[in-house]
Amino acid sequence: MSNDSCVRRCNPRKVFGLTGQEAGYFYVQMRKAGITLRKLDLDAERLASPSISEIDQLAGRSQKLEQRISALNDNYVTLKKRERDLIEWRWVLWEAGGFFDRALGNVEEIRASTHNDDAPLLSDLEVHNAAPNAERLYSGIEINFVAGVISRDRFATFERILWRTLRGNLYMKQSEIPEPLTDPTSNEAIKRNVFLIFAHSKEIVAKIRKIAESMGGEVYNVDENSDLRRDQIHAVNNRLENVQSVLHNTQTIIEAELNQIAQSLSVWMVLIAKEKAVYTTLNLFSCDPTRGTLIAECWCPTNDLPLIRTTLQDVTNRAGLSVTSIINEIRTNKKPPTYLKTNKFTKGFQTIVNAYGTATYQEVNPAMPVIVTFPFLFAVMFGDFGHAVIMLSAALAMIYWEKHLKKVSFELFAMIFYGRYIALVMAIFSLFTGLIYNDVFSKPMTLFDSAWTFNKPGGGQEEMPVSGTLDEDGYRYPFGLDWAWHGTENDLLFSNSYKMKMSIILGWAHMTYSLCFSYINARHLKKPIDIWGNFLPEMIFFQAIFGYLVFCIIYKWSVDWFDTGARPPSLLNMLIYMFLQPGTLDERLYAGQEYVQVILLLIAFAQVPILLFFKPFFLRWDHNCARATGYREIGETSRVSALDGDDESEGVAMITQNIGEDHEEFEFEEVMIHQVIHTIEFCLNCVSHTASYLRLWALSLAHQQLSVVLWNMTLGPALKTGGVVGVIMIVVCFYIWFLLTIAILVCME
Repeated sequence: MSNDSCVRRCNPRKVFGLTGQEAGYFYVQMRKAGITLRKLDLDAERLASPSISEIDQLAGRSQKLEQRISALNDNYVTLKKRERDLIEWRWVLWEAGGFFDRALGNVEEIRASTHNDDAPLLSDLEVHNAAPNAERLYSGIEINFVAGVISRDRFATFERILWRTLRGNLYMKQSEIPEPLTDPTSNEAIKRNVFLIFAHSKEIVAKIRKIAESMGGEVYNVDENSDLRRDQIHAVNNRLENVQSVLHNTQTIIEAELNQIAQSLSVWMVLIAKEKAVYTTLNLFSCDPTRGTLIAECWCPTNDLPLIRTTLQDVTNRAGLSVTSIINEIRTNKKPPTYLKTNKFTKGFQTIVNAYGTATYQEVNPAMPVIVTFPFLFAVMFGDFGHAVIMLSAALAMIYWEKHLKKVSFELFAMIFYGRYIALVMAIFSLFTGLIYNDVFSKPMTLFDSAWTFNKPGGGQEEMPVSGTLDEDGYRYPFGLDWAWHGTENDLLFSNSYKMKMSIILGWAHMTYSLCFSYINARHLKKPIDIWGNFLPEMIFFQAIFGYLVFCIIYKWSVDWFDTGARPPSLLNMLIYMFLQPGTLDERLYAGQEYVQVILLLIAFAQVPILLFFKPFFLRWDHNCARATGYREIGETSRVSALDGDDESEGVAMITQNIGEDHEEFEFEEVMIHQVIHTIEFCLNCVSHTASYLRLWALSLAHQQLSVVLWNMTLGPALKTGGVVGVIMIVVCFYIWFLLTIAILVCME
């Protein structure tokens, strides 16, 4: 059997009748019956791949089950149609009795409708018995009627067609069936009407039957005699009870079969998927017909080679084969693909990094530092100890019950559950930043004594502003922000300045060590031109502008401006005028500042042409030197032994590889264009990325203010209310505050 035929045979769409994106025949039937598919309890990766005989047995079993359920469904549909027909017949018999009773009083109307004044229509209707074909002879005149059911939506059209076709030579009565009847084929509820039509010839009756049947109507046999109709109704009821009993038994059997299938269908699908994956992989092998072997070339982690050899040896022993599989390393100039090994903790962080790009082979994986930096930057924005406790509790709960929660299929929860370890680390860092900000649900924590002393004015001057004095003995709040800042008039001025400058410092540190990765990659890959032509100019440019800004921030913090008596300069204006008016300052931060800024500005601008031209022209010079020394492209092919460097003696397979296929011809124009784009992108990103880190400050401010507003609108007024009303308000407002805190301040973040 060929591999292609095996793949076709193991196709789950072939075995289980799956079509497109739908769940398949069994899934459709289970959904109709309201049966839930049993989820796989064991780990799908640990489920052993089935043998060919097991696949054949599974295919035969599934085919028999499909045929059995299909036959049961066909019988069920047939019985449902018979049930519907009997219900319609019963309604026709019920309504026909009323029609005949009313027709006894409308003889003149019927006579006028049939345009025959000499025919004694329905006179002595109850005296004579009807013929089996619902025909009667009254004084030599033949009178006939048709009874049946038609869809209510089509009744008006049906009536109009009859009137125009028969030119009014009919007498019609109709009534609505109150309950809609289900169509067993389409499973739709259809409203229908009962009709009874009198006519005076066989040709007209036959025409009425054809018109009714062509419009989806059903014609039923109804006797004129009331006693015979009563017997008909009794017979129809008995047949209906028998059909409904058989229907119930058939449905019970179908549900039992589907319940049995639902217990195993998940396992079947995993087995089929594994078997198909095996043969799909075999199709990627190259066949050696002379030796009757399959040869596979693939990339694998070097550390996993012993595991692969052991696994293949175990499979060979279990299969009882005398010929073992041979594994050899092949030397090639192709660049290996990037393999990033993850676990359930690092997988979420690696997914975030991969969303922006994947490092090439042997480059530094930026996901490792992201495990720390990403949650910490989030914590800078979050920064509330109380909210962090809620997030930490949720993350720990998802981790503790992860075996049960990973089976939840709700898409939104599955996304949150996937990042449970990310939420855990973010919550831990948020606890730290919450302590730094001294913020718990917008309220401060008085863990230590404040370094500020407030003197309240006396003598009826309680509404006067209160000023604070800093401790003269040098005592400062040991950890984080002093709780005395909360509630002061200049709280926002202080916290905004602090958080804004801290965001710039964090952004500078983040971008600096990220830029160092390019140096590590260039050194490891032995590309010195990337160090001299990219890393050094980029680092000098970045530090000359934004590193200098961070230096000014820290220097401004370190100066005691009260002792100097000078006014602290605005760093924003300083940075703006550093570019607009180099060499001029309104307010100095330190002596000689204007000269330092001009020098740094010139150094930064000098790096731009270096970034633009150094690497492209060096590569051009290197390429020209190689051509001048007679360098030519290495031969098109190189023969490499599959057993090169291996001591095993099972055999040698020679593999021919085109080792020059990945080599690209040097084109100076492309290199130059790429370098120009890289330079412009780097210079603009230095500004935009630094500005984007200001979002840490903005979102931290928004989070804090939302927390303050939520407290002041809910729990704050309730805690100030006394008595029974206060107790009720506290209970009600607590639930409102707690729900809004989780929904807005935790989940939204």
